[in-house]
Amino acid sequence: MLRISRLTDYGTLILVHLASRNGRLCSANDVATAVRIALPTVQKLLKLLASSGLAHSTRGAEGGYCLSRPPELISAAEILDVLEGPVAITECSIEDGHCHLEASCSVGSAWQRISKSMRTSLENVSLADLENPPASFPVIDLTPAHRASQRTSQRS
Repeated sequence: MLRISRLTDYGTLILVHLASRNGRLCSANDVATAVRIALPTVQKLLKLLASSGLAHSTRGAEGGYCLSRPPELISAAEILDVLEGPVAITECSIEDGHCHLEASCSVGSAWQRISKSMRTSLENVSLADLENPPASFPVIDLTPAHRASQRTSQRS
C-alpha cells in the first residue's frame, strides 16, 4: 500500500495552518495548539520545513514561522519531497535506481510511467488546493467492500 507517513501528514497540516495565517508569524506553540499536535513534534517539523525552504523562521520574542512563498506556489510534490523523499513507486522509478534487475526487467518502464504520472499529479496540486480543496476533486471510496463491488459490476 502506498501511504504517506504520519509525520508527513502532520507536516502538511502545519503548512496548511501557516498558509491560513496569510504571512503572519506563528510561534511553534501557537501552531501546536492550532493543529493539536505535540509541541516537540511540531518543533521538529517546523525546523525541517524551514531548513528545506518551505517555511521561513524569524528568531526573537516576536519571531515565529511563516510560509516562504505563497501557498499557490508550493506543490504537494515539493511537500512530499521534503517530508518523505523523492516520490517513486519502485527503485527504478527514480533517476539513480539501484536495482540489480534494471537491465533485464520487462515491467520497469511501466512503473516509471506510473511514477511520472503520480509526480505530475502531485505537482498540479498546490498547498492552496490542500488548504481549500476545490469541489472538482473527486471523492473516491477506497474501502475494500467498495473495491470488491466495483470489480463485480465491471465483470457483469
